[in-house]
Amino acid sequence: MELTVKTLDNGEAGSIALDEAVFGLTARPDLLHRAVTWQLAKRRAGTHKTKGVSEVSGRKGKPFKQKGTGRARQGSVRMPQFRGGGRVFGPVVRDHGYDLPKKVRKLALKHALSAKAQDGKIIVLDAARADSHKTKELRVRLEALGVDRSALFIDGGAIDTNFSLAARNLPMIDLLPTDGANVYDILRRDTLVLTKSAVETLEERLK
Repeated sequence: MELTVKTLDNGEAGSIALDEAVFGLTARPDLLHRAVTWQLAKRRAGTHKTKGVSEVSGRKGKPFKQKGTGRARQGSVRMPQFRGGGRVFGPVVRDHGYDLPKKVRKLALKHALSAKAQDGKIIVLDAARADSHKTKELRVRLEALGVDRSALFIDGGAIDTNFSLAARNLPMIDLLPTDGANVYDILRRDTLVLTKSAVETLEERLK
């Protein structure tokens, strides 16, 4: 797959051939779903908690005698049928994360990149560098480039400071190094913008 390499001012800076083994696969929704579900499960705080019978306040003895009252027998006012009683099988603090094989994670990332390539949503930049940290200037350049909606920028090297400062006030514009490239962030943004160095690094990492 051949793509034109663009500058940040929407000029042309040659072309680049994308590896079919990384960008030319037929996207599999099942793999993408597994990867996204795994990522979101790892992000969950797991701090939800309710009190059980042993944790709520209240006396331990019987609230009234067993027989002769005409009421149902009760063993404690801390039981769940009473107001203020403990909850049965309530949520507890726990880790929602689970393991996903490394091969599956690697393959899912390939399919996420391929899905963007199939939809024509990949732009390759020669470099993501800005002369100024002004957000307004970067917005004008991105609109000329065709990035008028949400976008994810992935840079192969260290992220340029001016570019990062200018982009952080733009809504739905994310920046990541190639080490942080992941399925969820790629799919949640409309356009994927890769630098030439990012393409080379991703192909080397995923082949």
